[in-house]
Amino acid sequence: MMKMGSSLKTPAPFSPDQPMRAAELVLEVCGAPNRSHSRDMLCFQELCGPMCSRCRMKTLWLSFLALLFFLSPTVADGISPKETKPKKAKLPQIKEENNILVLKKRNFDRALKETKYLLVVFYISLSGPSQTLAEEFAKAARQLKQEAPGIRFGKVDVTDQKDLKKEFNIQEFPTVKFFVDGDRNNPIDCKGVREASAFITWMRRRIGPSTVVINSTDQAEAIINSDDLAVLGFFKELHGGTVEVFYETARDVPELPFGVTASEEVFVSYGIRENTIAVFKKGKPVHHEVSEDGKQNKVDLTRLIKTFTMDLVTEYNLETSVKIFDVPVENHILLFTPKNSETFNKTYEDYESAAAEFRGKIMFILVDTNETRNGRVFEYFRITEIDVPAVRILNLTSDAKYKMPADEVTVENLRSFCHSYLGGTAKPHVSSEEIPEDWDKNPVKVLVGKNFNKVAFNKTKNVFVMFYAPWSHDCRKLFPIWDELGKKYENHENIVIAKIDFTANDIQLVMLDRYPFFRFFPVGSSDQAVVYDKEHTLEAFADFLEKQIKPKAKATEKTPRESKEDLTEGEPVIKQKEEL
Repeated sequence: MMKMGSSLKTPAPFSPDQPMRAAELVLEVCGAPNRSHSRDMLCFQELCGPMCSRCRMKTLWLSFLALLFFLSPTVADGISPKETKPKKAKLPQIKEENNILVLKKRNFDRALKETKYLLVVFYISLSGPSQTLAEEFAKAARQLKQEAPGIRFGKVDVTDQKDLKKEFNIQEFPTVKFFVDGDRNNPIDCKGVREASAFITWMRRRIGPSTVVINSTDQAEAIINSDDLAVLGFFKELHGGTVEVFYETARDVPELPFGVTASEEVFVSYGIRENTIAVFKKGKPVHHEVSEDGKQNKVDLTRLIKTFTMDLVTEYNLETSVKIFDVPVENHILLFTPKNSETFNKTYEDYESAAAEFRGKIMFILVDTNETRNGRVFEYFRITEIDVPAVRILNLTSDAKYKMPADEVTVENLRSFCHSYLGGTAKPHVSSEEIPEDWDKNPVKVLVGKNFNKVAFNKTKNVFVMFYAPWSHDCRKLFPIWDELGKKYENHENIVIAKIDFTANDIQLVMLDRYPFFRFFPVGSSDQAVVYDKEHTLEAFADFLEKQIKPKAKATEKTPRESKEDLTEGEPVIKQKEEL
C-alpha cells in the first residue's frame, strides 16, 4: 500500500459532483468496466445492475486511481503531472571588497534594485588619481555602512566594463555618481569630493538637511569657527525662492560647513538687513553677496564659494593640482616665472592685485619655472626659458590658449588682458610647426597645426592619426609598426595614415590621452573623431580600420542600428577655425 507522505497537499473539501467527474476522467483513459454498461449510467458508488467479477475489480482499481488523482499535489496546484514548477532565476552575484560592492554589467541592475542610496565610483585600476581616491572612498563606505545600512558604496572598473562606461558617459577618472531609488537614468554627479569626511557629509546632505538652522548668535559663532572657511545664509524666509538655491549649493560643497538663519537677533548681530550670503575665513567675513530672487543660480554660487577654498593666487604643484581642477572655474590664467628671480616679488604683487578683481571668473595660478617637475606644463603651453616671465589664459572647456600681448607683467596689462578675454575680443594663440616640404611623400603623412584641418577633415578620405611626443619611449617604439600600417594602406583609395607631434602643434581635441594616442576621422566628418583604444599592433590597427570603413562600403548589408553604432563611437572635436 502506498504511504501518503507529508509532502502531499490536503485535498479540497469533497463535493457531490467530484465522484462522477473522477470516474468520467478515468473512463476516458481506461474505458468502461464492461461493454454492456453505459458510461452515462455509471455511478462511482453503485454501478447499474449486477457486475461480473472482472468489472468489479476494474471498478475498484478505477476508484483507487480517482482517489490518487484528487490527492495529487500537481492537480491541486493546477499543473499537469507532466509539468514541473518553473525554477526561479538565479540572481547575479555581487562581491564586496572593503565594504564596497564590486559592480559589473551583469549585476549592476540588481544593486540598483536592492539599494535605496548607491554611490558609485567609475575608475581605471592603474590610474594614479583613482588609486588615491580608493582609500578615502573605502573609509567613507565603512563608516556609513555601520551608521546607515540603506546607503551603500559601489565601484566599476571601466577598463573591462566598457558598456557601463559608455552608458553613463564616463570621460574623466575617477568619476563618482549617486543613484537614488534604483533610478538608472538620472544619477547625480558627485564632483570635487576627494576625502572620506567630504563623502560622508555629501551623502548626509543629499538624503537629509543640507544646512544647519541657526537660531542664535552663539550658534552662528560656532558654525563660523568650526572650520577655516564657513558659509552663512541670512534669509527672511527659510522656504522657497533664493534660499532653495542656497540649500542646493550646500549639497554640492560638502567640504564646508553651511548655516542658515532667519533669526532677527542674528541679522542684527552681523549687520545684515537683506537676504545675504556671507563667506567667513578663519572667523572673519571675506565676502558678502546680496541674494535676489531669480538673479542667482546654483552653478554661479558654487563657483564663487569654492574659489574661497583657494588663495587668490595658487601655486601649481603636485598637492594643489587636483584642487585646482576641482574648483568649477573654467578660465585659468597662468604666470610662468622663476621664484628666485630678482623681480619676482614685484611681479607676484601685481599678479595678486589683479586676481582680486576676477575672483570667481578667472583662477590665478603661479608656475615656478625652476621646478623641474613642472616640465609637462611648460611643454603643454610651449613655454621656453626665453619666454619667461610669460602669461597665458586657458579655457578648460574648449582647451583654447591665449597669450598676453604685452611682455611686461603689470596690474594694468593683466587687467586689460583679462577683460579682453572675458569680453570675447582676445584671439586664441595657436602654435604650429612649418609644413614640411615632403609631408605627403611617404606612406605616413606628416601633419602640423597648419595643415591638420585640411587633411583630417576632408570629404573624400578616412584619416587615422597617431598623436605622439618625440621624447616618449612608447611612441618611438611604435613608429616602425605605424610605418608598416602606412605601407599597408599606401594605395588605398580612401584611407590616409598620418602622425603629428602633439608637443609642438596645438590641436584642440576633447579628451586627450597619454602618449601615444590615436583618433580616426571618418570621411566628411566636421566635428567627430573616433577614439582608438585597442592593442598597439599592426593586426589590431588594421582590423579597426576595416571595421570603420565597412559601413560606408556595404551600408545595405547592415541594419540602421548597427551602422549607427559603428559610426557614432566618436567624441566631439573643437577645431581651429582658420588655418594659419
